[in-house]
Amino acid sequence: MTPATSFRGRTVALFGLGGSGLATAHALVAGGAQVAAWDDGEASRERAMAQGVPVVDLVTADWSRFAALILAPGVPLTHPTPHWTVGKAKAVGIEIIGDIELFCRERARLAPDAPFVAITGSNGKSTTTALIAHILRQVGQDVQLGGNIGTPILALEPPAHGRVHVIECSSFQIDLAPSLAPGVGVLLNLTPDHIDRHGTVDNYAAVKERLIARADHVVLGVDDDHCRAMFRRLLAAGKPVTPISNNASDLLGCTHYAQHGLHRALALGAGRRLVEPLASLAGASALRGAHNGQNAAAAFCACEVLGVNHGAICAGFDSFVGLPHRMEEVLRLGPVVFINDSKATNADATEKALLSFDDVFWIIGGKAKDGGIEALRPLFSRVRKAYLIGAASDDFACTLGGAVAHEPCDTLDVAIERAARDALACDAREPVVLLSPACASYDQFANFEVRGNAFRDLAIALAARMTQP
Repeated sequence: MTPATSFRGRTVALFGLGGSGLATAHALVAGGAQVAAWDDGEASRERAMAQGVPVVDLVTADWSRFAALILAPGVPLTHPTPHWTVGKAKAVGIEIIGDIELFCRERARLAPDAPFVAITGSNGKSTTTALIAHILRQVGQDVQLGGNIGTPILALEPPAHGRVHVIECSSFQIDLAPSLAPGVGVLLNLTPDHIDRHGTVDNYAAVKERLIARADHVVLGVDDDHCRAMFRRLLAAGKPVTPISNNASDLLGCTHYAQHGLHRALALGAGRRLVEPLASLAGASALRGAHNGQNAAAAFCACEVLGVNHGAICAGFDSFVGLPHRMEEVLRLGPVVFINDSKATNADATEKALLSFDDVFWIIGGKAKDGGIEALRPLFSRVRKAYLIGAASDDFACTLGGAVAHEPCDTLDVAIERAARDALACDAREPVVLLSPACASYDQFANFEVRGNAFRDLAIALAARMTQP
């Protein structure tokens, strides 16, 4: 745990008692603060009380006695409407911050030069975060991995010289962290997402930019308009920045990524340039696909800034096993590969999976995001057949139309049975049964992890039945 001492001897309101909220409450108490915690859910309040967290009804509380409101990242700060606690905090003029901000204040107090890598982006941030942590651990560093991935940041060990914090940050967390200033700030990409929580794409982009604005060194994907504009602003400000790109190989100093390797364009003088090979991804089975090329490029550059040699970075690529629910190879049944990409909750994420495979038997559907799957039309030729589940089935059937063979399956168990049957009967060299839903899971599953676990369990059970003598 990292005790949060910045409110020692003062009283703070804390709203939101999920995993990060509970960790924050414990850290504040350990740091000497008086905590008045609340959650709109009775079950969450009871769980907190069972863990010794001081629960106080913030609806009727006297807010003039609070020094700050510590808000869980899942609670609306601005859109679609601010949560009622936000209004109460603003009425008495107290700051509204989150757990990332509390960590940043502890780092500034304890070890301001301690290595701190913060990663964000619309897609790929979890894989990139885990990959950076893996590489650093492989070279013997003391690594604390967490934030929006896995362990809440304040449940990690505190900042210290020689200890590296590798932290995934969501836009919600960044919005609550005004002093965020990592040693290495990584912004992978920006596509429309969470507009319901930020109002507009421009607002969303502005929040993301805060992660890199005060970083000592920036690693920045420059393949979308918003990030290219940020790159120009960073250059104008004289900020050290390493661009990464899939198509800007002529940009000097840029780390260029492709599906099979990384390169960098270097100036030789007199208008000449050299493209230097940096790493092959041919042996990195967990980093297949162009999108993972971007993740690998970002990890390479971040680790390079931290002093890791190129050979060790490449070895880390090859030994990385990937993350569950992100292009996870579940099993092989004869020539058929079962891939769990349940984390693909929007069309942009699913695009990365479809670009990685041919002969796809695609399980798709759930609670649709704005735009549905229309943006994936150029990739429909890679799909042998689609199997529709959940609330989006009718809309997705209309989009697929006559371009892709498809059938309604309603539930995941039916879809995987039919997809496996068709994949085994086809003539492709390596057919792929792919769960990449391009949808939120909330119509049938609690979250994408539950959906992905169900896919994995169903695939394993199916393979066991089919291989029984």
